[in-house]
Amino acid sequence: MLLLTIIILVIVIGACYIKFALPNVGEATTLKVDITPERVQHGAYLANHVTLCVDCHSTRDWSKFSGPIIAGTEGKGGELFNNQMGFPGTFYSKNITPSSLSTWTDGEIFRTITTGVDKNGKALFPVMPYLNYGKMDKEDIFDIIAYIRTLPSIDNKISDRSIDFPMNFIVNTIPQKASFSIKPSSSDSVQYGGYLVNASGCMECHTQVKKGQIIPALAFSGGREFDLPMGITKSANITPDKNTGIGNWTAEQFVTRFKTYADTANITKLPTNMPNTIMPWTMYAGMDSADLRSIFKYLQTVKPIHNEVVHFVKNEKGLK
Repeated sequence: MLLLTIIILVIVIGACYIKFALPNVGEATTLKVDITPERVQHGAYLANHVTLCVDCHSTRDWSKFSGPIIAGTEGKGGELFNNQMGFPGTFYSKNITPSSLSTWTDGEIFRTITTGVDKNGKALFPVMPYLNYGKMDKEDIFDIIAYIRTLPSIDNKISDRSIDFPMNFIVNTIPQKASFSIKPSSSDSVQYGGYLVNASGCMECHTQVKKGQIIPALAFSGGREFDLPMGITKSANITPDKNTGIGNWTAEQFVTRFKTYADTANITKLPTNMPNTIMPWTMYAGMDSADLRSIFKYLQTVKPIHNEVVHFVKNEKGLK
């Protein structure tokens, strides 16, 4: 009986520590980002075409191929991520326009982006890949902050999240102190490509997950499921496997695949029973071609994994 009491006490103490003492990433730094034209321009490039902050924090038009951003919703938040998409609960992207962030300091925004702890010390579930952003160059994060400070203000109240048990405890253990890097020179295409792959979160969507967390052993091999109204779409295998991945692609084929969607004429309106993709082609299409080539060169160095992906599977709601 005494042993059982001790075990229960240890469990309770541990749960209380996780729930109330974590996350512990330190206080937000005193920081003031200079909003210069150069920072805003580069931040806009990163937030719209690399890190894709604007993608998740806006409203996408799922009646069109790849769900392009609806003009005028940039940064308003409210995008839903739930159990049907493989997440342990219901989450909504936050409003990142000045309407919501005007009371936040640059240091608080910086801490949130790079550690996953918000203004009030609350741990964020890594729908936003803050563990990736915490490995970026500080200057790039400063540029993103400068850019989002210039977004038009949109009043949009965001619903509260709901996290399933036991993730409502575990989530407090996920944030961690950032381990920043210096951005490699673009002349070192593989290292620079690796930096961009991390910043773009390619692994997040192109790796299967368990309880919302990626399975490292399956990195980049595709097959992650996304439940959309017309059916289940699965991410592609982007490892250099020659049979099921992109091992037989050339760099130019890779770039062309993205640049195809720079032409809005290729973003067609889809019939309701046609498959779609969660891949934000319209946003990645704006990435510099040289950056895309660097990403391709890096992906050619990752472990090839044989995984044949069936990209679209009908469900009870669509794809007749």
